[in-house]
Amino acid sequence: MNGGATCGQLRLFADLVRSGTALGARIDSGPSGTDVRLRRVPLGPVAVFGAGNFPLAFSVAGGDTASALAAGCPVVVKAHPAHPGTGEAVARAVTAAAARTGVPAGVFSLLVGRGHEVGLTLVGDPRIAAVGFTGSRTGGLALVAAGQARPVPIPVHAEMSAVNPVIMLDGALAEPEPAAEGYVASLTGGAGQFCTNPGLLLLPAGPAGDAFLATVARTLKAVEGQVMLTPDIARAYTEGVRRWAAVPGVREAARGTAGPGPYAPAPAVLTCDAATYTAHGDLSGEVFGAAGLVVRWSGTEELLRLLEGLEGQLTATLHGTDADRTAALRLLPVLEERAGRVLWGGWPTGVEVCHAMVHGGPWPATSSPATTSVGTLAVERWLRPVCYQSFPDALLPAELRTRAAAAG
Repeated sequence: MNGGATCGQLRLFADLVRSGTALGARIDSGPSGTDVRLRRVPLGPVAVFGAGNFPLAFSVAGGDTASALAAGCPVVVKAHPAHPGTGEAVARAVTAAAARTGVPAGVFSLLVGRGHEVGLTLVGDPRIAAVGFTGSRTGGLALVAAGQARPVPIPVHAEMSAVNPVIMLDGALAEPEPAAEGYVASLTGGAGQFCTNPGLLLLPAGPAGDAFLATVARTLKAVEGQVMLTPDIARAYTEGVRRWAAVPGVREAARGTAGPGPYAPAPAVLTCDAATYTAHGDLSGEVFGAAGLVVRWSGTEELLRLLEGLEGQLTATLHGTDADRTAALRLLPVLEERAGRVLWGGWPTGVEVCHAMVHGGPWPATSSPATTSVGTLAVERWLRPVCYQSFPDALLPAELRTRAAAAG
């Protein structure tokens, strides 16, 4: 699936380039009749930081690379140290394809190195015009600071962390088995190492919610932990679950079994009430991996307060039926403010690669709330508008000439 998504988004951006719409050409006239034309031009070389959890679709030849190349920007990729061999293999494939199609040398290149020095040096290089990053909040904020500290600051489009709340409304609990099974599958798939993992589930208090949670416990008990990407990630997961469990008022609701070896910890679901969650800021942070926190709420007003207190998120999901429509309409404006993608039903893991997709969200899910790293809108991060006023046709860029407009 990772390889398919990688090829799919490369083809999607190739189609965008062929369509001629990426540069957003506009031919207009002002109130006085002045000829005014606009196109978007590439910012310049882009530094892309490959993600640790997606060696293909969000890494060397991932969406940041594909969209930057589609914008006409050269790309320098900083390979993730968790999978240097895969990064090099993909980079060789990209450079071979570039040579075969006549792309000038240097349009794509790869840097490999551990530690922070290589990355910070890359962001500080005056030739770099913008940055794309997918990773931790700590790493993203460090790059944002480095980009702003330059003599000429540059945009750093960082996708950082999210807990991707899932809201279970009353109608969704009429059949707890399929809902619980879907939740567990989404939570534990890929050892929970997806940026859209449903780390927070908001569940009504009462018997129906109890039945859902009991079904989650039975389902999760049969799930074995998977080997995580790195020893450090596995250790951070275990510490994060312990940190949650140490908060007064939090209890373990469900646990799977540990997998083979030291780096396949058991998936876990913990639970607390809304008052406990609100009173302890430690509960609001992401635990990267197959760990879920279930917060029980009583009444729409308490649910609204919980949602209004959340940070920016990549996704927010509503589960309900037609009977929940009034509640959903009250919640939706808050969810639109908190997330880049709002789902009705289903689960947030799995990002469709298509024109209308948004994989982004308000701070601190990302550093650039108005953008996306998936879908063809991602190309806009690497472009800036330039207006051409009263130019003779012969001096205009090809896509802005009158003959080109007439042909289009």
